[in-house]
Amino acid sequence: MTNLSKKLEILGESAKFDRCNYINTNTDNFLANKLPGIYHASIRDGCTVPLFKVLMTNKCSNDCRYCVNHNRHNFNRVEFSPEDVTSIFLEYYHNQLVEGLFLSSGIPRDPEYSMENMVEVAHKLRMKHGYQGYIHLKILPGSPYDLIKRAVSLADRVSINLESATSEGMENLSTTKNYDTDIIRRMKWIKKLLSGNKQFSPSGQTTQFLVGAGDETDLQILEKADWLYKKMDLKRSYFSPFEAVKDTPLESHAEPHPKRSPRLYQADHLLNSYGFDLKELVFDDDGNLNLDRDPKYIAALEHEEKYPMEINEASFKDLLRVPGIGKISAKRIIQSRKAGKNILKLEELKKIGVVIKRAEPFIKLNKNYQSTLEF
Repeated sequence: MTNLSKKLEILGESAKFDRCNYINTNTDNFLANKLPGIYHASIRDGCTVPLFKVLMTNKCSNDCRYCVNHNRHNFNRVEFSPEDVTSIFLEYYHNQLVEGLFLSSGIPRDPEYSMENMVEVAHKLRMKHGYQGYIHLKILPGSPYDLIKRAVSLADRVSINLESATSEGMENLSTTKNYDTDIIRRMKWIKKLLSGNKQFSPSGQTTQFLVGAGDETDLQILEKADWLYKKMDLKRSYFSPFEAVKDTPLESHAEPHPKRSPRLYQADHLLNSYGFDLKELVFDDDGNLNLDRDPKYIAALEHEEKYPMEINEASFKDLLRVPGIGKISAKRIIQSRKAGKNILKLEELKKIGVVIKRAEPFIKLNKNYQSTLEF
């Protein structure tokens, strides 16, 4: 095995902690590949896209207590040059093994050094090799403005990991990152750059929350995500469940319930895609979501005065609040109504994509109740 291959095995495996899946975020699908660094990211239509996902280096001066690369961990540290990453990616790409690049890095010296190396990879691929495919670059906390500007001019998508929903939470996870100046300020710069030039990172910016490493509640996490959508034009939040990694300061810390991140994704989807207000979601006295039921169902139960809802009269916004009705089926219901055709039978709803088992207790068809729901 060559030295480059050894580095790739190490740095490909280390990259798994950065999320880039659209749907299947609980599974890092590196194991499906014999070649290191190839990662299958799920997209919304159920297909998967193979990405070359790797770190520039696992050398890092940060002391993030959850991270295997924290500065006090004594293990094998390696580093790629921009030329290394470029050549490996192009070999994979020309052999049709990958369709895009997801690039992140540890910070061995300072953010400028590491960010410069990542930007150089993107520059080489775009300008020297004519690559026009997908590139996702991580923006490192504390990166200079000029390098962020270069990154968004070259990458389809950029992201900076928020990790924590509060500055206090970040202080408990790391003493080397400043929540407001190193991360939030950079998000504001990205927003400004993207709003000023539509050619910059057309897929926008995203972020990642680390769920369960601290004491933050689901409500705090979703409040911050909601704020980011409204104030930072964030495209997507990822909710990475904390993993107790050996040889990290938090190796004995309890891991979150396996349903917690999936529930956060469901609630986040209601906020970011379905137009829900945070006040419509239901939290327990501790500020957490119900783990046994999806948040849309719980929200419907909380507002029993709205149900059963008349399908042939409800607005698009109200239809989206019915369990079992999604955006596509809601649009089809509205289209049918505009065409002068009321929906009279459950079978008709089923044909246009409504999940009848979920929706039936919450709806009426031409004033007829479908079943009885006990609130």
